[in-house]
This record gives sequence, C-alpha cells and structure tokens, in this order.
Amino acid sequence: MPNIVYEVKLDFKDVLLRPKRSTLKSRADVDLYRDINFRNSKRKYRGVPLIAANMDTVGTFDMAKALHRHGVFTTVHKYYSVDEWKTFAAENPEVMENVALSCGTGEEDYKKFQQILAAVPGINTLCLDVANGYSQSFVDFVRKVREAYPGHTIIAGNVVTGEMVEELVLSGADIIKVGIGPGSVCTTRFKTGVGYPQLSAVMECADAAHGLGAHIISDGGCTCPGDVAKAFAGGADFVMLGGMLAGHDQSGGELKVKSDGTKVKLFYGMSSSTAMQKHAGGIASYRAAEGKTVEVPYRGDVSDTIIDILGGLRSACTYTGAAKLKELTRRATFIRCTQQLNQVFAQLSTKD
Repeated sequence: MPNIVYEVKLDFKDVLLRPKRSTLKSRADVDLYRDINFRNSKRKYRGVPLIAANMDTVGTFDMAKALHRHGVFTTVHKYYSVDEWKTFAAENPEVMENVALSCGTGEEDYKKFQQILAAVPGINTLCLDVANGYSQSFVDFVRKVREAYPGHTIIAGNVVTGEMVEELVLSGADIIKVGIGPGSVCTTRFKTGVGYPQLSAVMECADAAHGLGAHIISDGGCTCPGDVAKAFAGGADFVMLGGMLAGHDQSGGELKVKSDGTKVKLFYGMSSSTAMQKHAGGIASYRAAEGKTVEVPYRGDVSDTIIDILGGLRSACTYTGAAKLKELTRRATFIRCTQQLNQVFAQLSTKD
C-alpha cells in the first residue's frame, strides 16, 4: 500500500501574514539587504536576495544589468556562448558579483560550462539546474563540480524535501533550489502528478538547510509581491522569480503586436515544447513536455516591477515589525485562509 501524508501542506494562497505591533516609523526604515556567509565556498554575499530565474525568457544579460542596479541577483540562462560571456564580463565587471552561470548535467553542457569558467574568471556563483534533483547522478554531479571548483558558490536543485536538501548540502552545494511544479508555466504537476505545496516545502527545506549552515531559494509560485513576502517569512533565504519578471524590455521572448494594438511577449517553461524545439531540435521520444508557452502583457522596463516588489516587501516587514528582511521569519505568524478567501484570490488573479 502507498504511504499517505495526512498532515496539511500549504501554498502561498492558503495563508496571510498576521500584522503585529511595530516601532518602525516608515517603510523606508526597512533594510532589505542581507549579509550571508556560504557554508562550502566560504564566500560572502551582500545584496537584496531576489533572483531572476535562469530561463531564456528571464535570465538574460540585459536583466542582470538592470537588476544589479537594485542589488538583485540573476541566474543567467545556459544558452549564451563563451564569446558572449567574455564580452558581457568585460563591459560589465561591476555586475559579475550579482550573476550566476547555469549548467545542466549533460556532457556537452558541462564542457561549455568549463570553457566559460576558464575564459571568464569573474564568475563566482554556479547554478546546477535540473528539474528532478532526486537522482543519484545529480548528487554525483554536484560532488564533481564542488571538487573541481572548491571556491565557487554552488546553487543546486530542484528538490522539495528536507532529506534531499541535506544530501545536496553535504555533497557540496551552498544554496538549494526548492520547488517542483509551482511555476506559472510549469506543468509537471499536471503531467506527472508529482509536486509539493510551495510554502510547506520552503518551511521544511529551510529547517533542514539552516541546521547545516546552508541556505535555500524558493523557486516558483510567486505571482505578486505578497507571495514573495510569504516565501521569505516561511524561511527562504532567496526568492527566485520567473513569471513576475517576464514581459519586460530586458526579458527574452518574442515581442508581438496583436490585432487590437496591444503588445505581448512570449514566456515559456524550459521543459516546454517551445524551449526544447528551440534548443534541442524537438522533444525526445522518451519524455513529455512539462512546460507551457503563454503570451504575457508587455510591461516595459523591469525596474518598475522590481521597485513594486521591493515596496511590497518593505510594507510586509513594516506590518510585522521586522526592521530587517532577515527578521521577517522570526516576526511572522501565518493565518490559514478559508476556501472562500482562496476563491477571491483566484478571481483577482484572473482579472490581473
């Protein structure tokens, strides 16, 4: 018989943050910057711990330049060439502290990854990215990269349970990406039936990581600044954004003008048929597409969106009495919502 977990697991839409008395006089008094020491690389980080996802419609060089001005990080997608990386690093040396180089586990991916690292010494953070971080081959890959690059900070994922967080940390990762299926253009839960409610995954994985002196990224499921605040309140050290950063001037994806004159940009999951056709020549016969392609409204410069997200975070901290973003977890009390309120959220999301 299969095991059944009867304990309630929660997504962001299932909770609200309870307000608390505060001595803060203004949202401007909230400090969103964090200073973090990484467990395995021994490197130090200081910045606003939001991260642009390493999707080719989000994690672009243009995005990295724009977000760096706000202290925000970008995991750059893996499809740029060695020469493109060299040019970017030479022209934007100040941005390099806020970017990560992404890599899958394929042999060709790793060869290109090594070539870029040899040619661009300013890269200090590596993002080892697979949809399913539970395979032994991925654990072995993390160990191999740690051995080859002992001084680099390693992001690894994705997983959703504490025991696998611990496995990856002990194999050499500094930051674990948490999330299977919550993304707006991810269809893993629909195609496979596999997943985990994101807020509960963040809370459980943060507990496991912090016990080892490591850190986690909440990856996926944020549709508004309030969700970002809930992810940090649940214990995430970083929050990765995809859909919220799509549709901007700095985002990838084709810009289209519809018959009524409105502008849209394509946004798709990296396991979608669109992405696999673009980068691999099609879907392999042994797998199914686990992402979809959508048109999102064109939203201009990404700085306006980032300012809105940071403003929401400051407000959340003010309502809960957290003078610093790091304090939000300690100050947070979640209130479970009723089904009726969830329906209201869904209706508002549809209208947006």
